[in-house]
Amino acid sequence: MTNYRWVICIMLFFATTVNYMDRQVLSLTYPGLIETEFGWDENMYGTITSVFSLAYAIFMLFAGKFVDWMGTKKGYLWAIGVWSTGAVLHAFCGIATAGILTGHWIEGFEGAKIYVQHAADLGLAVSTVSVMLFLCCRCILALGEAANFPAAIKVTAEYFPKKDRAYATAIFNSGASVGALIAPFTIPLLAKYFGWEMAFLVIGALGYVWMGFWILIYSKPNESKHVNQAELTYINQDADTEDDPAQVADDGPAIPFWQCFKYRQTWSFIIGKFMTDGVWWFFLFWTPKYLETQFGIKTTDPLGMTGIFVLYLITMLSIFGGKLPTYFINRGMNPYAGRMRAMLIFAFFPLLGILAQPLGGMFNTPWFPIILIGILGAAHQSWSANIFSTTGDMFPKSTVATITGIGGMAGGVGSFLINKGSGMLFTYAGEQGSAFTFAGFEGKPAGYMIIFCICAVAYLIGWVIMKALVPKYQPIVVES
Repeated sequence: MTNYRWVICIMLFFATTVNYMDRQVLSLTYPGLIETEFGWDENMYGTITSVFSLAYAIFMLFAGKFVDWMGTKKGYLWAIGVWSTGAVLHAFCGIATAGILTGHWIEGFEGAKIYVQHAADLGLAVSTVSVMLFLCCRCILALGEAANFPAAIKVTAEYFPKKDRAYATAIFNSGASVGALIAPFTIPLLAKYFGWEMAFLVIGALGYVWMGFWILIYSKPNESKHVNQAELTYINQDADTEDDPAQVADDGPAIPFWQCFKYRQTWSFIIGKFMTDGVWWFFLFWTPKYLETQFGIKTTDPLGMTGIFVLYLITMLSIFGGKLPTYFINRGMNPYAGRMRAMLIFAFFPLLGILAQPLGGMFNTPWFPIILIGILGAAHQSWSANIFSTTGDMFPKSTVATITGIGGMAGGVGSFLINKGSGMLFTYAGEQGSAFTFAGFEGKPAGYMIIFCICAVAYLIGWVIMKALVPKYQPIVVES
C-alpha cells in the first residue's frame, strides 16, 4: 500500500503553518513598533483584531461552500493566493498613511513617523488613517484565510478514513503551533533589523511558494498516479455499501446551503466553535501584549522570544490529542462517541488557566502564565482537531467544507466578541487604575484575570451543549 495521503497531510501542515504566521505578524510587531509609530492604544488594536475576526466569520460562512463548489485544488489555490496578497499589503500601510495625509507618496517605509511628532491632532489623524488601512488589509487576509480550514478538512475527508481523520487533522493543525514557534524568532528580528514592513513582506510571500508545490502535488485520490488500489481501499474503507471501496470516486449527494441549518449536528458544531475558537485567537493576538503589560517583556527581547517559543512548544502536545479518539474507537466505540469522550477530557485542562494570573503575580515571574497558557493552547488544539473531524463523521464529503465554514463563521463571531471586548476592557481598566478590581487584582491585571476565567470555562460549557444537541452518533443520510 502506498502512503501518499501523508504527503498531502504534510502539505496541509505547511499551509496551516503559513496561515498562522501571517496572522501573528501583527501581534508580534504591534508592541513597541507599530503602536509607537502610529500612536495606537489597546482599544484601536482590539478593534483591528476583532474586525479581522468578524470579517473572517462572515467569509467563513461562504468559504466552505466556495471550496465545495470550486473543488479542493482550485479552492485552496485561490484561498492562499488571496491571503498572501493581503499579508503583503500590510507592509505598505505606512507609505499609504503618509501619502494620504500629505497628498503625495513618500519613498521608504519610515514615512509616517515624521508626522507623529508635530501635533496631537495630526497624531490622531495618523492613528485613524493607519487603523483604517490596516483594517482593509486584515479583511483581505481574512477573506483568504477563511477558506483554509474548510479546504483542509475537506481534503482530510477525501484522503483519510474516519478513524484516522482526527489524527491527520491534529498533524496538520499542529502547523498553527509550529507557525507560532517559528514566529517569535523570525518576525521580531526581521522587524527589528529591517523594519516591521519587511516582516509582512517575507512571511506573506511564503504562501506563493506553497501554491507552486500544491499545483504539482495535489489531485483527488482516485485520480492520483501516486495512490495505488490498496491505498484507495484503505481510504474508502467506510464505504461499506460498495463491493469495492477502491472504486468510490464521488463525494456523495450535496446538501443545499440553507438546508444545512435544519440539522442538530450543524448547530452542535456551531456551538462548539463559537464557545472555543475565540479562546485560541485571544491568546494568539494578546499574549505578546500581556507579557509586556504584566512583566515588561518585549517581543524583541530574548526572554520575550523564548517565552513565546516555549508557550507554543507546549501546544505541540496536541498531536497526541488527535490520536486519543483512535484508542477509544479501536476498543469498540463509534467515531463520534470516541471524539466526544476525548473532547470532554480536553475540556478540563483549560481550567488551569484560572491560575495563570495569580501564580504569575505571586511569584513575579512570566513562566507560570506561559506554561499554563501553553497547556490551555494544547488542550484547545486537541479539542479543535476532534471537533473538526465530527463534520466528516456526520456529513457526506460533498458538504464537509460547507459545514466547516458555517462552524468557522461561528468561531469567528466568538473571536470578534472576545477580542473587541478585551480591547475595551483593558483600556477601561488601565484608565481606572486601582479603582478597577477583580479577584484581588487592580487595573489591567484585573482585566486579564476576567478574560482568563472566561476562557477557562468555555470548553466545558461548549461540550455540554454539544452533547445535549447530539447525544449519540447520528450521521446525515441524504437521498441521491
